[in-house]
Amino acid sequence: MSEVVYDRREVKRSRYAVAAVFAVHGAVTGSFATRVPWIQDHASVSAGQLGLALAFPAIGASLAMPLAGSVSHRFGARTALRGLMALWTLSLVLPALAPNLLTLCLALFVYGATAGMADVAMNALGVEVENRLDKSIMSGLHGMWSAGALVGSAGGTLAAHLGTDARLHHAFAALTLTVLGTIACQGVLDLRATEDEEAPPRFALPPRSALLIGAIGFCAVFAEGASLDWSAVYLRDVLGSSAGLAAACTTGFTLTMAVARLAGDAVVDRFGPVRTVRVSGLLATAGALLVVLAQNAALAMTGFALLGLGIAVVVPLCFAAAGRSGPNPAQAIAGVATITYTSGLIAPSAIGTVADATSLVTSFVLVTVLAFGLAAFAGVLRTSGRTTSAQVPGARGEVADVKVPDSRP
Repeated sequence: MSEVVYDRREVKRSRYAVAAVFAVHGAVTGSFATRVPWIQDHASVSAGQLGLALAFPAIGASLAMPLAGSVSHRFGARTALRGLMALWTLSLVLPALAPNLLTLCLALFVYGATAGMADVAMNALGVEVENRLDKSIMSGLHGMWSAGALVGSAGGTLAAHLGTDARLHHAFAALTLTVLGTIACQGVLDLRATEDEEAPPRFALPPRSALLIGAIGFCAVFAEGASLDWSAVYLRDVLGSSAGLAAACTTGFTLTMAVARLAGDAVVDRFGPVRTVRVSGLLATAGALLVVLAQNAALAMTGFALLGLGIAVVVPLCFAAAGRSGPNPAQAIAGVATITYTSGLIAPSAIGTVADATSLVTSFVLVTVLAFGLAAFAGVLRTSGRTTSAQVPGARGEVADVKVPDSRP
């Protein structure tokens, strides 16, 4: 992207705009997740078939995410993000329209493809703003994603409680979020490629620097995907809860993630990413174990809340580390995103497959093991030194960025 120098106030405004984009993106996910039981019933699919269908968003995302860099290179960061976000928000209407397994898989493929490209574009802009501000903001941005998911899931909880048709609910949500997303995108940095800048490859394997970082993200996203997609089903099928209470469990999970992420930047600045992720992994492990052992809805909901608290800051830290891990931040971010979305690909189908063979309770034993992996392998985040931006004045009061390494764990 071009080396345009922005006034610090403009960069701050862009931070709020990117945060709003994250919130809109999360609201789409929250709106979808709470209506999964309705979509399952409408499409007349079993738990195993639902698990198969829920793998298709990650398939679509993994195939489409490498295209995000090319789209941004061609159209500029702002225009690309605006278009990708509109495609993502409008795709929310598709899953609830599916009458059978085949159409549900196709709908979720498109839903995931648009989600993944918008995800890469907004995270790349977030890392750029973080570097220009010389301040940790990625956890807060992902906190806004979780806040958006909370609002979306709260709306879904209300719709489920009222027995509203998900097709009507999602049509209204998609139109509203498309408008909000378009407005938010107007305020992001309008980064553009220089004339002599080589276009990125349309498809590229994740760089080596992204692999270890992505492994941590893999564990976190597996637990997150399992909880988002299966928490409502878990309470309904395992513990016999009502549709409203089951949907409220998903809301509680997103609430703890939102709170933890919004407070996460201060925690990471004080303790460093390695120690933060180690403690977070232990909390997530305790939460998953509580879900497995729960005999009533209250304990299970507490377990899912602890899971949300434990995994909240892990993915933001992975994206931030990826953005500083090599000469091509966008490619590294896309690489980590591909790995984490692969986890999202595996999680729903793995949970559904194990549930069909044994039970949903047994499925969450797998979640417990991977949650412990966060604590066990948090040290890989130390392999990427933190790069910050020392702000120095430029011509006409502008602000330029001077990169300095910070090797804190």
